[in-house]
Amino acid sequence: MNILNSINYKEAFSVTLILFSVIDILGSIPFILDLKKKYRKIDSFKITLVSGCLLFAFLFIGESILKLFGVDVQSFAVAGGLIMFFLGLEMVLDIVIFKHDTPLENTSPIVPLAFPLIAGAGSMTTLISLNAEYVRVNIILGILFNLIVVYLVLKSSHFIDKKLGASGSIILRKFFGTILLAMAIKLIKKNLIGV
Repeated sequence: MNILNSINYKEAFSVTLILFSVIDILGSIPFILDLKKKYRKIDSFKITLVSGCLLFAFLFIGESILKLFGVDVQSFAVAGGLIMFFLGLEMVLDIVIFKHDTPLENTSPIVPLAFPLIAGAGSMTTLISLNAEYVRVNIILGILFNLIVVYLVLKSSHFIDKKLGASGSIILRKFFGTILLAMAIKLIKKNLIGV
């Protein structure tokens, strides 16, 4: 009952939007389609499960890792906010700031998809930043919702690509990039006072 009382749907929705923008699964459809051609079959459930395990592990032990290095949560939240800001800039300006490793021929598609595409440095940094800002149960709801979306997109990437078209994908990417920029500025502004 206590957990149910701490659920704030507005917070959970904000977390969902932030993670959705960072993971950018819709913007990754061309990459997913390319991998499907290369590997013929992608196990959507397995990739979603591995991504979820990584995200939840970082949500629960990420703060302990920070303490090990002597970094406070507010400082990490500001750093995370800066990463979110640059991810947003990438999306809006269509530039590359963060270098993405190209998948090797002999690797499993879980490696480039689950990590670093879905549960990469951006989403992990964002989770620790969100931990400083939101109640954990709302973050869990945001992760779960995003994992459902990830699974559905992986399952129906060909269909989504046909429906959205090239211009639809660009508009969606820029829209979520702008939301990510605004939320990153809010996160930096709030935690900068604590630092």
